Amino acid sequence: MNITLAKSDLISALQIVSKGLSTKPQTPILSGIYMTAKEGQLELQSTNYELGFIVTIPAEIHTVGTAVLPGKYLTEFARKLPAEEVSIDTGSSDGLAVIRSGSARFTLRTMEVSDFPVLQRMEGTLQFTIKDRTLARLVKKSTFACLREEQRDRRPIFTGCQLEVEGKEVTFAATNVHRLAVKSELLEEDAGQIRIIIPAKFLEEVTRTITGDVPTDIHVTCSYNQISMSADGIYMTSRLIEGAFPDYRRVIPQEENIRTRVILDAETFASAVERASLIARTDQYNIVKLAFEEGLMRISSNSPEIGEAEETIAAEVKGDDVTIAFNASYLMDAVKSLDSDTFILSLQGANAQGMNLSPITIREEADPNYIYVVTPVRTH
Repeated sequence: MNITLAKSDLISALQIVSKGLSTKPQTPILSGIYMTAKEGQLELQSTNYELGFIVTIPAEIHTVGTAVLPGKYLTEFARKLPAEEVSIDTGSSDGLAVIRSGSARFTLRTMEVSDFPVLQRMEGTLQFTIKDRTLARLVKKSTFACLREEQRDRRPIFTGCQLEVEGKEVTFAATNVHRLAVKSELLEEDAGQIRIIIPAKFLEEVTRTITGDVPTDIHVTCSYNQISMSADGIYMTSRLIEGAFPDYRRVIPQEENIRTRVILDAETFASAVERASLIARTDQYNIVKLAFEEGLMRISSNSPEIGEAEETIAAEVKGDDVTIAFNASYLMDAVKSLDSDTFILSLQGANAQGMNLSPITIREEADPNYIYVVTPVRTH
């Protein structure tokens, strides 16, 4: 393989495919980037068996061919090259790739091409197209509710979002058992029926990588155990999460059970919760208590070792007075996902002690297709 290409194109491609490199590879080849030069293009691939990337960029092809180069060093070299044009030649018999740019010359030892698990573009039976901004909204308003990746050994199914497609409606649902986020959007075309669980990490990576300044169509292909998303020369693939996602609709409070509705300013609420959590976070459950009465919300937290916090903010309260406690992080995460200045917090009835132990919902008037449900914490 002997090619010449623009340094900017090479760096852009390497920034993407380097995300698929294994940091602690089971086999050394997974730390390599697979490169194929043909027909005026250079294709770069990386995979860690969970995530896979294929990026295609223009190149002047002097000799077609394939090579695998150490991903970390190739990426670092590319960033430091002095000229705007780069040549890569892997044609020597000594197993070295020669990289030239301006007056600089590097050599990298190539890796065995036959060892690389080459990615094949999927041809799944379930396919649909979604706008990048539509996908970004779905991801923003759902994935934060998933179980954190480092906790996946306990319940891997909750580290992903369930994707449901019914005709033109697509819904993302995410939960870590204590909270639930559900967001729906409309597709431009009927996509049939699909129900799969996608790793949240993959969805967030897709929106970071593909979403740009210009609206883009993302082509989605699904099989029974894999998903791919592609646009503009970027192809990303991931394993799906196996298992049955819980029937989340059962935990969404019914309208007839709502006893109190509160309209709050999102920024004011988030700031107050954040201040209270400075005390609360010393406890593993990060508990803050909210008390609602006519015209106001009182937020408080306490720690025997640190001290107490209490603050009152304006609130439009309709219904019963109620006191309820939450993990502060779950509240702040929800507010960050909103696109409106205000939101509606709905509560069910309180118990005999005036405490509410039923899940609450957070919605916004501007987006009726989004709901966040969070379970309160028992404080006594």
